Amino acid sequence: MRRNLLAVACAVSLWLPGQVVNAASAPPLSQVKVLKVESPACGFEDIAEGQAQTRCDHGGSNIKVYVLEVGYGHQPHVTLDGFEVDGTRSPVCAFSNGNLTDCSTRTQVVGYLYVFDLKGKQEGSFSFSNTSINAPGNRMSTQLYIK
Repeated sequence: MRRNLLAVACAVSLWLPGQVVNAASAPPLSQVKVLKVESPACGFEDIAEGQAQTRCDHGGSNIKVYVLEVGYGHQPHVTLDGFEVDGTRSPVCAFSNGNLTDCSTRTQVVGYLYVFDLKGKQEGSFSFSNTSINAPGNRMSTQLYIK
């Protein structure tokens, strides 16, 4: 009996490390970008790659900013004109064809969608940056002037 328990313990200890080695590590940050700005004055404005400022004059309260982060970061730093901004985040998943979606179906989490409420601030320079949780430990950032 004791020998059987020892054999089972050895088999389990040999099996577990192999499972850990096969587990995929979290992908490093590969992209951060402002996707949209939302306000009562303009509705949703799509933000193009490389766009430096909003086209629409969002001025007024209740402005929200949507930021996509591909990969895994762990220290987001978000400001509007240097003042910290709070927000929420939701996981973003990928289908086998590479299209991004919410994670309502069982797919692989590849990043996060952040939503920042500017809480009455009416315009300014929005900045988002984050540092990857694993190698290479890179820091990525994006900026947008919201008018």
